[in-house]
Amino acid sequence: MTRPDLTVRGGGIFGLSIAWMACLRGAKVRLIEASHIGAGSSGGTVGALCPHVPETWNPKKAFQLESLLMAGDWWAEIEAASGLPSGYARLGRLQPLADQAAIELAHARSKTAAILWQGAAHWTVIPSSNAGWAPASPTGYMIHDSLSARLNPRLACTALAGAIQAQGGQIIVGDAPDIGPVIWATGIAGLQALSNDLQRQIGDGVKGQAISVQFDGKDLPQIFVDGLHIVPHIDGRVAIGSTSETKWLDPISTDDQLHELHQRAVAAMPILADAPVVDRWAALRPRAKTRAPILGAWPDRA
Repeated sequence: MTRPDLTVRGGGIFGLSIAWMACLRGAKVRLIEASHIGAGSSGGTVGALCPHVPETWNPKKAFQLESLLMAGDWWAEIEAASGLPSGYARLGRLQPLADQAAIELAHARSKTAAILWQGAAHWTVIPSSNAGWAPASPTGYMIHDSLSARLNPRLACTALAGAIQAQGGQIIVGDAPDIGPVIWATGIAGLQALSNDLQRQIGDGVKGQAISVQFDGKDLPQIFVDGLHIVPHIDGRVAIGSTSETKWLDPISTDDQLHELHQRAVAAMPILADAPVVDRWAALRPRAKTRAPILGAWPDRA
């Protein structure tokens, strides 16, 4: 390609997404990834795209709503450009309700969702089934929201990379000099480097572990129960995750915490009891101290 207008450092979901949008806007883009496309947390398995509860509205929740509503067209365009699947589908989410207080709160949120989500999705209380694809519910009721979606992280990163190249962008795995302004989407390494530059802790890594079982539920909604995501995917697997560990011995190894995760998922969804385990995953997720995305100019860098 001719001289790039923009260099993007980092081939995870964030860097790839920025590179894709820059390509669409006519920029000559070169993306440099040190390891491999979808390295780190972007190579995970869970892929749950879920809204905050519809109450106490703020700009971050509004931003998230806009993102969730635009995702269908966004991923369809990427799939069309690359010819590859992303695993995206907006199939909703089920959550069991533990007691009467939870039922009443869910009904209240149903009313606020009708207003805050502008009729584009719903949050409703429905009866829970005792069998099949439904979480065990002490009250016999559960929440169904139609805003939640799923994405296969690995497929999505591959599709984005293919779309960038189809649009004329360049992807380099390894290293190369920066040309033009640089966007740093380098995950934990970037957070640590930014912390060093600013001489204060901006964020760090949180270890996550997840597991996948063989179960064909590609057209089923995801489940959220007791802090656990259970997400059916297009590839005939169901991802279960994930842990949030601030202390660990090895950032990429799985351990007994993953076995406990699996047991909790089976207790909540007995239909998965005989589903064989086909994948185990562990890596560090970058997390800012505020838990919000960090966007802005990097001091002393172009």
